[in-house]
Amino acid sequence: MGTRRDFLKISALASGSLFMPKFLQALGHGGLNTDGKKLIIIQLSGGCDGLNAFVPYRNDIYYKLRPRLAMEEVLPLNDDIGLNPALKPLQALYDQGQLALINGVGYPNPNRSHFRSMDIWHTASDASEYLQTGWLGRYLDNSCEGCAAPHKVIEMADMLSLALKGQNANGLAVRNPLQMHRATQDAYVQALVGGGVRDGGMRDGNLDFLYKSLVQTSQSTDYIYEASKVYRSTEIYPPHAFGKSLKMISELICSGVETEVFYTSLSGFDTHINQKGTQARLFGTYSQGVAALVRDLERNGRMEDTLILTFSEFGRRVQQNASNGTDHGKANNLLLIGGGLRKAGIYNAVPDLAQLDDGDLPWSVDFRSVYAEVLDNWMGVSSQKILGKEFDSLGIV
Repeated sequence: MGTRRDFLKISALASGSLFMPKFLQALGHGGLNTDGKKLIIIQLSGGCDGLNAFVPYRNDIYYKLRPRLAMEEVLPLNDDIGLNPALKPLQALYDQGQLALINGVGYPNPNRSHFRSMDIWHTASDASEYLQTGWLGRYLDNSCEGCAAPHKVIEMADMLSLALKGQNANGLAVRNPLQMHRATQDAYVQALVGGGVRDGGMRDGNLDFLYKSLVQTSQSTDYIYEASKVYRSTEIYPPHAFGKSLKMISELICSGVETEVFYTSLSGFDTHINQKGTQARLFGTYSQGVAALVRDLERNGRMEDTLILTFSEFGRRVQQNASNGTDHGKANNLLLIGGGLRKAGIYNAVPDLAQLDDGDLPWSVDFRSVYAEVLDNWMGVSSQKILGKEFDSLGIV
């Protein structure tokens, strides 16, 4: 039996980043999995202006619509697209065939709301659908019959995003393995865990569920904490929370952790004012962090088995606003970085700036086609089962 106070305290511990509905029955881990492919997802929150990241530097319309925001100097990738100088670390990845750029990524009837558009990306829904589960949560749901370990999908954060929440299983949110381990080693938590195990379950259904979740979370946290001690990176990452998250991801991958999907984010891309300076800083943090991550993985022989996907919830309007910034738009570009790409380089052309969609870049590639390709060809699962419908393959991975 338990009191309301017990229930509320357990709820706080087992919710948000610690709420795990299903867990692999025995975390005996007979050995670390070193053969599985890894997927790293980087979310650029706020609506990154891809047009000033991968610049159509020979297009007169671009300069006409952005007289103060247009990039005058770029690092040419081909005859049409140039790289923002702040993204220079990506140039080497492009030259080495480790980067694929997909232009015009979006979805039908796009939404300019940060929250709604991000929900659409997280759930892989139609614009008119409202789903309660994320595409990675459903991946976890479908990985086996209700026995997926939550640490198979990890978000480097304090709270779990919708993308990682399933019907029967959730991923694990952990910003700092040591701090999370200490939280679950609290004497009160350990007493609850021990009591739940000894009693074999509570009479009350809700309490029983929460006690089981607490036990499962404690075991999963112990596993990640132990794995985090195996490898210490000497690579220099940006002194930023984003850089720290990439370093932790690399350390976990190089340790041989069983985790298959890692999720992290970099915020600040809602550049309605003074866009150039903000973007230069953010692009520097992003590209330096990714370059350090790639070097780390290459040094440890893990880059061939790793795919990095970078997206933002929407792009920006093509025409600059009166505040030296840009407002919410529609289509955007998406990056895939990896050592095992089948088709690297620029996948398709920049949308025609003379044929805009009400002042926005029109979409030509459904973002769920990218998800489908990653699920089918990289993760080795049925995308149709997880996404609910079939999408065309791009042939990149």
